Amino acid sequence: MLDKVLIANRGEIALRILRACKELGIKTVAVHSTVDRNLMHVRLADESVCIGPAASAQSYLNIPAIIAAAEMTDAVAIHPGYGFLAENADFAEQVENSGFVFIGPKPDSIRLMGDKVSAIEAMKKAGVPTVPGSGGPLGDDAAENQKIAKRIGFPVIIKAAGGGGGRGMRVVHTEANLHTAIQTTKAEAKAAFNNDMVYMEKFLENPRHIEIQVLADGQGNAIHLGERDCSMQRRHQKVVEEAPAPGISQEVRDFIGGRCAKACIDIGYRGAGTFEFLYENGEFYFIEMNTRVQVEHPVTEIITGVDIIKEQLRIAGGLPLSFKQEDIKVKGHAIEARINAEDPHSFVPCAGDIHRYHPPGGPGIRMDTHIYSGYRVPPNYDSMVAKLIAFGDSREVAMARMRGALDEILVDGIKTNIALHRTIMNDLNFQRGGTNIHYLEHHMPGKP
Repeated sequence: MLDKVLIANRGEIALRILRACKELGIKTVAVHSTVDRNLMHVRLADESVCIGPAASAQSYLNIPAIIAAAEMTDAVAIHPGYGFLAENADFAEQVENSGFVFIGPKPDSIRLMGDKVSAIEAMKKAGVPTVPGSGGPLGDDAAENQKIAKRIGFPVIIKAAGGGGGRGMRVVHTEANLHTAIQTTKAEAKAAFNNDMVYMEKFLENPRHIEIQVLADGQGNAIHLGERDCSMQRRHQKVVEEAPAPGISQEVRDFIGGRCAKACIDIGYRGAGTFEFLYENGEFYFIEMNTRVQVEHPVTEIITGVDIIKEQLRIAGGLPLSFKQEDIKVKGHAIEARINAEDPHSFVPCAGDIHRYHPPGGPGIRMDTHIYSGYRVPPNYDSMVAKLIAFGDSREVAMARMRGALDEILVDGIKTNIALHRTIMNDLNFQRGGTNIHYLEHHMPGKP
């Protein structure tokens, strides 16, 4: 097992990693920016190092500063969490070249899955269903691109090969707009990702977003932990996640999960990962793989009993998976609400001091957060300040507990989106299950 781990992140995920390390008897090093010296995990870590000013580029994205902190504290491994450098293959490579263990996939795996074109090709070879598309990057031949679009069928979507998080994509409904859309997306991709490669896919009009959690030890063993439904989104950003996904049978779960686990073995994957799919009319279509732990991993942990962070640490230490596929049993239902420091109507981020904080409690309630009374939410980072998770023997019980927890939680001093989550939990269509990825933005009545 690893002796000392440096946590190259902040907020609730940093605290989550620290807690897992403590359970395994691993010493911890917290790195932080100048505005984050009062974060809870910084207070609790065995050691802490300031790595720069508030700006992410000068602190949490500063690779030399992070590696120097690992060197000066004699850490043996670095956990990137999610966001920041978690899916940066160059960072993973520099960590390993500096003699440390990167708690995540090998750099080659991150590169393979980070490029959407190569990822789709790898999934096709592994038998994972993909969206009908161009089968490779688009060139500048307008006539050839039109042929591809006609074969796929309008509407189509142009995507940046190096994109993510809802950026670098454009929907095209007619042949007349195709060439302009491709060139515009290429220019935007070059500016945003320094990679102007784009590809084309069939645009699914009303899909759900369903993802499969996997674990692989890089020693020829891989398992899946079932699926999550992340369809409640705003501007391609997830708001509510749940597991298992409503309407997915055990037979379907075994089929698609088995394909994902096999793909991990085929590409030599190591660590935790998530296969993301669009799901429409009973069919799965692979869109990308996230080569890190997900924000919504707690809902899977609760229904399977598997501690995903501890498994990441064990795998990075060279140990095989603790579980076999036959050990994984899905029990009950879990729902996660992302609590953001933002105006519930305009969604503008809201930094400031938290005067009072009271977490909800009761059976089946889990609160993953780094905030506390007196904590100041800085304006420099993502607005998510907490993840509220409710579990029950059934989806109905989980929703009831979530509604109670949302009424009970108190975050005073800043604006939050708690009111939006109350609206979602009381929405009849959400309660029925199976809403698509456009529902929150375009169809949900009574939205704040």
